[in-house]
Amino acid sequence: MGYVSAVPPPRNDAAPEPDPVSGSEAEATESPAGRRSVAVALLCGALGATVVLLASGRVWARGSAAVGDGSLPLAADGRAVTGLPAALAIVGLAALVAVFAVRGKGRLLVSALLALSGLGAALAAVAGADDRKALDAEAARTTADTAAQVMGLSHTAWPYVTASGAVLILLAGLLALRFGRAWPAMGGRYERDGSPRTRKPVAVDPDRPEDLWKALDRGEDPTRRPDGA
Repeated sequence: MGYVSAVPPPRNDAAPEPDPVSGSEAEATESPAGRRSVAVALLCGALGATVVLLASGRVWARGSAAVGDGSLPLAADGRAVTGLPAALAIVGLAALVAVFAVRGKGRLLVSALLALSGLGAALAAVAGADDRKALDAEAARTTADTAAQVMGLSHTAWPYVTASGAVLILLAGLLALRFGRAWPAMGGRYERDGSPRTRKPVAVDPDRPEDLWKALDRGEDPTRRPDGA
């Protein structure tokens, strides 16, 4: 007969180690940095796109064109100089919204698009800060002389304001690339988990014909009681 011990065997109550991927995502979501990054990215992206769109409509360059014995003042706004910053700001704003509508690799790609939109808008604004082609074209159109050129050319600070707004869009994209993996997605609570859902039958009053017809329209047996009898 074998030896029987009255002492119960030791129990291993150690909790299983969390999955490294899901654990890191949960930590990033619960960390203050993860929560702040969502608010900062939204603020930077929305504010940056607004600044770019508004500053692109301001006067970037001024000058004059010779007309007879006098001169005609000319001005060109940012969209006449280059329409790229405003277009990229719209793309960046759409990408900022799309970041919360996709997950996985799709979110990574959209975050990269957001960052590239800000970078491209900033470079285009800086490149157009000393541009004179727009005013030369305006001088040629005004004087009906294709060889006419603008005189007394001067530039404003609005191209650099546009570039600063684009940098905010770039910052939002960088934050999305760094922390976006743990950000929530729109409509996540409404996604089905694939398990079948049972529908509770509605009580039918057999003395009311309208209830019987409604039950038949729902595909239910009006003679069946809710308890299954």
